[in-house]
Amino acid sequence: MDNLDWNQLKAFLQTAQTGSLSAAARKLGLTQPTLSRQVAAIEQQMGVTLFERVGKAMVLTPTGLDLLEHARAMGAAAEALGLAASGRSQAVGGVVSVSATDAVAAYMLPPIVQRLRAQEPGIAIEVISSNALSDLLRREADIAIRHVQPEQPDLIARLIREAQAYFYASEDWVQAHGHPRNAQEAARLPFVGSDRNGQYLAYLRQHGLNLSEDNFSCYSDHTVAHWALVCQGMGIGAMMTEIARKTPGMVRVLDDLPPVRFPIWLVSHRELRTSRRIRVVFEALAEGLLDEN
Repeated sequence: MDNLDWNQLKAFLQTAQTGSLSAAARKLGLTQPTLSRQVAAIEQQMGVTLFERVGKAMVLTPTGLDLLEHARAMGAAAEALGLAASGRSQAVGGVVSVSATDAVAAYMLPPIVQRLRAQEPGIAIEVISSNALSDLLRREADIAIRHVQPEQPDLIARLIREAQAYFYASEDWVQAHGHPRNAQEAARLPFVGSDRNGQYLAYLRQHGLNLSEDNFSCYSDHTVAHWALVCQGMGIGAMMTEIARKTPGMVRVLDDLPPVRFPIWLVSHRELRTSRRIRVVFEALAEGLLDEN
């Protein structure tokens, strides 16, 4: 390990990042056989298996995942050394991927990304819209915005704030159906459903709404589409207050019901400590998500 070849380390990093020998070879300007030999050489020198072939893809083994963070830190240190030598050590550049639920990605992230781009033009943000919990340990994203506290000990998490959601309907819907204030008045009114397996219905019942499947005029488990149906006048739906109040033509209903409360967590892997561009984006997101306006 004292004579670790930097070219072999770069071959490992690029193969891990692209998941493909051919893609990694193109990134490094090498032929695929040459890059394959370099990956095999670093595995032989370390005495471990770093990748498994799954079809045409190269998937990191658990050992490869453990070593990836250290290899990234070495790569970042080498890059910083080069920047310092050229007098550009304060420059920040590259792509940072951010995973968020579809509603946060569509309505809350764009102005934050715009401000960040103006402040740090060298950073490009990849927004990953997903309602699933991205696996940060497997590098599906650099940073994730979550509504549950992560349990993985290797992740770095910061609680930004507690958010609130209320129930809303369109102005046209309110003109047609009236303005329901409580659960009793909502019992016979149409709602926009989220799923057909009963989970959303059960949640609404726990929130004090005595509803049935007959109350649902339509369904969508995609939050942006769900909100679009509510805005179209298809029924009552819940939305975060900061998104709802920026949507023209919407009226808060069921005023007597308590708000739906949920946390906003900002989560990253341990590379947050070694990558300046990830730290810059993390702090920009923390500041932007703290603003409820």
